[in-house]
Amino acid sequence: MDKSKRFDFWNINSLIVLFLYVIFLIYPITNLLRIALVDPVTGGFTVSYFSKFFSQSYYSQTLINSIVVSSLGMIFSLIVGTTLAYFFTFFRVRGQKWLRILIILASMSAPFIGAYSWILLLGRSGVITQFFARLGIQTPEIYGITGIVLVFTSQLYPLVFLMVSSSMKKIDMSLMEAAENMGVTGAKRFFTVILPLIIPTLLSSGLLVFMRALADFGTPMLIGEGYRVFPVLIYNEFVGEVTTDAGFASAISIIAVLLTTVIFLVQKFVANRYSIQMNSLRPIEIKEKKGIGQWIMHLVIYLSVGISILPQVYIIYTSFKNTSGKVFTDGYSFSSYTKAFEDMGPTIINTLKIPFVALVVTIILGVIISYLVVRRRNVVNNTIDILSMIPYIIPGTVMGIAFISAFNTGILGSGILAIGGTMTIMVVSLVVRRLPYSIRSSSNAIQQIPASTEEAASSLGSSKPNTFIKITVPMMIQGILAGAILSWITMISELSTALLLYTTGTQTLTIAIFTQVLRGNYGVAGALSTILTILTVLSLLLLNKLGKMDDISM
Repeated sequence: MDKSKRFDFWNINSLIVLFLYVIFLIYPITNLLRIALVDPVTGGFTVSYFSKFFSQSYYSQTLINSIVVSSLGMIFSLIVGTTLAYFFTFFRVRGQKWLRILIILASMSAPFIGAYSWILLLGRSGVITQFFARLGIQTPEIYGITGIVLVFTSQLYPLVFLMVSSSMKKIDMSLMEAAENMGVTGAKRFFTVILPLIIPTLLSSGLLVFMRALADFGTPMLIGEGYRVFPVLIYNEFVGEVTTDAGFASAISIIAVLLTTVIFLVQKFVANRYSIQMNSLRPIEIKEKKGIGQWIMHLVIYLSVGISILPQVYIIYTSFKNTSGKVFTDGYSFSSYTKAFEDMGPTIINTLKIPFVALVVTIILGVIISYLVVRRRNVVNNTIDILSMIPYIIPGTVMGIAFISAFNTGILGSGILAIGGTMTIMVVSLVVRRLPYSIRSSSNAIQQIPASTEEAASSLGSSKPNTFIKITVPMMIQGILAGAILSWITMISELSTALLLYTTGTQTLTIAIFTQVLRGNYGVAGALSTILTILTVLSLLLLNKLGKMDDISM
């Protein structure tokens, strides 16, 4: 190969990106595997940690529990999200714009905040529980699997709604008219015509919900009450209050990686089998639903959206209540906010500073990687494409343990990249975990740019870096911005990885909220949650302003 081609601009970028993935993704995971397979006393090979997990039902049951609760959350999310997407796409809905904003907002908050709010609402001393108790009515138990599934459904169905709505809008209206001419209308048309067309999207959104539910740590920790799941077990084994076992925690983490990988590959295989391409020559015509059907439709929509947004609304309300620990007293004040800003000022700054630094790195790497995997396909870049999806399917708790094990004392204990306890490891973890969002969004943008545009610039003497920076990047700016804001929102609400990596100097809002809830400081927790919600809303407004998008998908 010609030397100039071997060391051209994009080949160098490919090698740099591959090197970064090896250091910050492959090495931490393989190091986790090493810890799980090496006896800490003898230094010899062992599978005792894996045997311990599968031989004792106390541990193996967490695997079943995680699959059960994640599957239930996925099923209910698919039902609610698909139903609402159908109503919003095919019928005129009163207040649709504001309802869509509320649905998006419900999906962007940290799930554990919803769990904490539902405890305030339906816990043993919750306001709704007490209200019905005075009427002699006993409300269902919110703790355990019921509460976890409720939180997962109310906060994850918006992801299904966003993805399925986008898919339904691509359906050609002529198919709907043809079905109507054959007498296929209403529910029958939905199940026989519409549903088969959106199966690939249902599989993709279902996988996303399942993975998010499977990886969630905060929700089962707060509301599970003994319902043991994978992420909580991993966390307790690694940083338990009584004893810790890094080898066992690493083994469980590897099992989690294998489980999520298998689920991901199965989903990809099934999705490819049912892959459908739709070109909408005639867009869907929105119709007015008549009679009792209109009332039922609006009742379902308003009830679903109301339940999903209720936790955030109630937390905002409680943030202005006078509190004494877990007890809300009479009267209102800004005392919780005063205490939050006095005690948590650096925490609020960290919530902006750490994700911002991570976001800048994510945007740069996301744009470069998306260009490599779309425009410069070869063995190295195909490998990068595969590696870029790995963080998408690995639970945050696992990534946190992997980073601690790999970088607390440096690579292989050498002191090189000993970044444990620093802001750097927080930034790196956010970049690795959220980079897939940026890559996905930027790749979609690049695919819409004709390659001939770049070829024309090159023929006029523009260098590859100049063509990329001055021509390609400006043309894909909308996709970059969309991916950037989505990455930002998930960064500022990150908990599972950050909870393992943070120190006093790198604490963020989600960690502070979680800590305040565990300590019973509900007033301060409510104030901090409200501040986090405000940051999320401002981010969404920025997405609409800069990205010029009505729909947001993840």
